[in-house]
Amino acid sequence: MVEYTTDRNGDRVIVERRGGAGRVLAIIAVIAIIIVALLFLTGFWSADVTKKGSLPSVDVSAKGGSLPKVDLDSKKVVVGTKETTVEVPKVETKKETISVPAVGVKDGDK
Repeated sequence: MVEYTTDRNGDRVIVERRGGAGRVLAIIAVIAIIIVALLFLTGFWSADVTKKGSLPSVDVSAKGGSLPKVDLDSKKVVVGTKETTVEVPKVETKKETISVPAVGVKDGDK
């Protein structure tokens, strides 16, 4: 991107700024990697590798290998309501029980 500005003498000066789509894509990729790492580190995602993968044996003719079998468990977000007593403004203030949203996390199949 090229920008034009003027100096003290009133002359027009070209100022070039470098950056662009490559930098933005790199930042997005780094953020995505950090988010995935945090999900695994916090236990929100867990992966159990039950079958080890293998590389193909390479001779004159190569045989295909096998991919690892992965059991990926993710947490579920539970949304509901619970009874909570809060102050509700009226002509006079009194306590009243109402339903408010409740959010929780539980393990996948449990």
